[in-house]
Amino acid sequence: MNHVMKVGFGVALSLMMLASVAQADDFKLSNNQRISCSRGLSAGKLNTATCKSYAYLFNAKTSEYFRCQVSLALTRDNKEVINVQADGGCTRKARIFDTDGNYSFDATETEPPNTNSFFGPGGYAIWASDNTSQKIRGCITISSGLGSDISKCLDMTFQ
Repeated sequence: MNHVMKVGFGVALSLMMLASVAQADDFKLSNNQRISCSRGLSAGKLNTATCKSYAYLFNAKTSEYFRCQVSLALTRDNKEVINVQADGGCTRKARIFDTDGNYSFDATETEPPNTNSFFGPGGYAIWASDNTSQKIRGCITISSGLGSDISKCLDMTFQ
């Protein structure tokens, strides 16, 4: 009897593990990464180059996404590299759709300085679609220049 209980417990545990795996979130990286670089001269004939790149990690089940940024700054003189600094991280953003589903996603970002960035460092566009129905939503986020970003999403109509 003890052996039967162990086997039964093992089967129940296996089913619970399979159920949790079946409901696991599916994360996908955006296909449209960008990089922008700038150079500057400092006092004493030092050269500094700074590059930033952005990518988006999308939860295909919940439509929640993360905006990720990595940057590298290199300072050198005429003979050697003096300083290298790197920074980065991801920021969680709101869901695009209210309910869980099976979604696709892509994003694009302006590359500052850019003629498209009127008020600040620019903005980005997010596109998400439902993989099981004809449903797509486009979102644009821009810097207001006043400390907060403005973001709006619209459902597309099909004609």
